[in-house]
Amino acid sequence: MNEEFEVKMSPLCQTLSRDDKTVHIEIYEDGDGGWLLEVVDERNTSTVWYEPFMSDKDALEEALQTIEKEGIASFSDPLINDLH
Repeated sequence: MNEEFEVKMSPLCQTLSRDDKTVHIEIYEDGDGGWLLEVVDERNTSTVWYEPFMSDKDALEEALQTIEKEGIASFSDPLINDLH
């Protein structure tokens, strides 16, 4: 069976700018009750967390904490950009 589902984006998705860099925080349902987190930089390069979050709020908190701890450049500098 090929089931298709409509992607549901969180209302918590947002664009964040710091230190002359901008990222888009994308949070969407995974189809199984969890929430996926993706951060997209100015070059359209994305960083995706492997494990889903229990809520969209948890996903947003993770993105903001990562930016606070590692800096926004951690999502755009290819030398330090890792999958989380």
